[in-house]
Amino acid sequence: MPYELGGRSRQKQRTRDALVAAARELVASGLTPTVEQAAAAAEVSRPTAYRYFPNQRALLAAAHPETAAASLLPEDAPAEVSERLAAAIDSFTALILETEEQQRTMLRLSLAADPTERAALPLRQGRAIAWFEEALAPLREDLPPESVHQLAIAIRSATGIEALSWLLDVAKLPHDEAVALMKWSAQSLLSAAVAGSPPPVGPRCESG
Repeated sequence: MPYELGGRSRQKQRTRDALVAAARELVASGLTPTVEQAAAAAEVSRPTAYRYFPNQRALLAAAHPETAAASLLPEDAPAEVSERLAAAIDSFTALILETEEQQRTMLRLSLAADPTERAALPLRQGRAIAWFEEALAPLREDLPPESVHQLAIAIRSATGIEALSWLLDVAKLPHDEAVALMKWSAQSLLSAAVAGSPPPVGPRCESG
């Protein structure tokens, strides 16, 4: 049982929250904090901090930006699919930009982790794919479910922290141009699918 679920759970939750908040602030400042550094910033003893987070990877995974939202669409979501996708992409890119340092830290962790650890990291849970599938829901009237799912994957590959990092660090684009290009890529993928060229699925995708 996790340490914080034992006795005095409210006090333990406050301590855990303080450690996570400290880690997020340190990451936002450009650091990749250790458990000791987060403990010092939160004014928590090192032995106590290690009861909550046995290693740096566990701490940084907990400090990843909250992505438990069920949807990226507004309550009054539009009915037209391109407008729905635009709304979802706007929310997604805003989240990425707001938490860029945390996102980059989690990206580094996901690249360094072994397959088991990598699968458990927040960045590898596929949440954005589900968000984009929801935005693309009107396409289900004309496309099979697997094509809509594959389109959501394609859009995610062109719009996440991985794409942003490449556009900023390799292509040397400023942030506003990088975001504009990601949004254009998402809409271009949608336009291709609507025009009769949906992304490949199954064996065709594996062979490509």
